[in-house]
Amino acid sequence: MKIAIVGLGVAAQVIYLPLLARRRELFEVGAVCDLDPAQAEFAGRQTGARWFSDPAAMLDHGGFDALVVLTAGSHGALVVAALERGLAVLCEKPLAYSQAEARALRNTARLMVGYMKQYDPAVRRAVALLEGHAVRHLDVTVLHPTGEAQLAFARVRPSHPSPAALEPWLRADEEALDTALGAASAPIRSLYSGVVLGSLSHDLALMRTFSGPPATVEHTAVWDGPSLEAGGALERGRYSLRWHYLPGHPAYRETVSVHHEDGTLELVFPSPYLMNAPTVLTSSSLDGTTEVRTVHRDVSEAFERQLEAFHALVTEGTPPLTGLAGGLADIVTAQKIIKSVAGPSIGGEARDA
Repeated sequence: MKIAIVGLGVAAQVIYLPLLARRRELFEVGAVCDLDPAQAEFAGRQTGARWFSDPAAMLDHGGFDALVVLTAGSHGALVVAALERGLAVLCEKPLAYSQAEARALRNTARLMVGYMKQYDPAVRRAVALLEGHAVRHLDVTVLHPTGEAQLAFARVRPSHPSPAALEPWLRADEEALDTALGAASAPIRSLYSGVVLGSLSHDLALMRTFSGPPATVEHTAVWDGPSLEAGGALERGRYSLRWHYLPGHPAYRETVSVHHEDGTLELVFPSPYLMNAPTVLTSSSLDGTTEVRTVHRDVSEAFERQLEAFHALVTEGTPPLTGLAGGLADIVTAQKIIKSVAGPSIGGEARDA
């Protein structure tokens, strides 16, 4: 399957390009694109792919079956353009900043939204162990150090697009945020795009995986850091989300606990940039009068499993774990959270979310 990649930053360099290089029986990289021509040319030389500094020019040139979208910001416009050309699309989260962008998508049968944690072997095992049990409470805590600390090992080559090349994309992002949030302040826009959609959306996807989207957002709090807390009701049971930016924390740590009537499933995720580092799943249950705790570790890489699922979507029509409906549901939940934070001052789609 011949694919193109747009956006050659951290995700491409640390995750996707190395994985695609070791799965040549499934994929061939036919084109790469970055707004920085030097970055695009460098990746083109490394992969042997045709390189572009203009996404529209790459899409018009064609010569590939599918597009992997790894750019910063909202992805709505690129996904629309790719789907209109009949391409399959793997779009890293978030799908878009606004509901309007997502609802404008057509021909979405071959669209996958990239929530790799849904494909993590620990998550798939937890889903199997949870079958038949109602979730009483879902609890999430994310401890997020700086990106530089998480990537100290990676030797990432930075991209330096010109202001002229970057300006229309930044303007489009602001217009999407206007649609989503109205005239919200810069801190609220940053919290929505950078924290809720940029990071916590992974946990919204896990919530959908284990129990469905939240029924309500009843409580939020934001304090210095930033730290964000949100809570409310599931279809059955309740949830609590906590996200903390901690620049000096020694390591990224994400803990998801799912409590049900017969036990607990606890998932501890490492930094997503550490390839093949296992997510630790601990299941607790009762055997007679004995508490049994079983620990599961699997070094299969979640991103690699996601790429395999994308290949199956394109070649066999196997539906992804998150398509348009799931991506849109997470945008709506993100807007409910930000509406609770901002109060009556919020506008746009979030006002009615």
